[in-house]
Amino acid sequence: MQTEQLKAFVIEQLENMKGRDIITLNIGEKASFADYMIICSGNSNRHVKSIAQAVAIECRAQGVEPRGMEGNDVGEWALVDLIDIIVHVMTDEQRDKYNLEQLWAE
Repeated sequence: MQTEQLKAFVIEQLENMKGRDIITLNIGEKASFADYMIICSGNSNRHVKSIAQAVAIECRAQGVEPRGMEGNDVGEWALVDLIDIIVHVMTDEQRDKYNLEQLWAE
């Protein structure tokens, strides 16, 4: 699956799982580890974990094996590394605290 197709697929999965405030950042010019960062919010720790797991499962079903997952044990902030795309699923508190959108926009 090409990067643009994967990006659209991931966004669709986040929407299906009721992820909120989905934002896509093009970080290809700023980072060597990925082309895009997708950030969304979950309503609770359990919701964050469910969203991240669903993204990983659905990507595997499409033949895209995640390089790794982090933070799924606690659920405040889960990361799914899809090589060209990094997916961050966060509670509102963590998202406000770390403000990745502003950090990567500068």
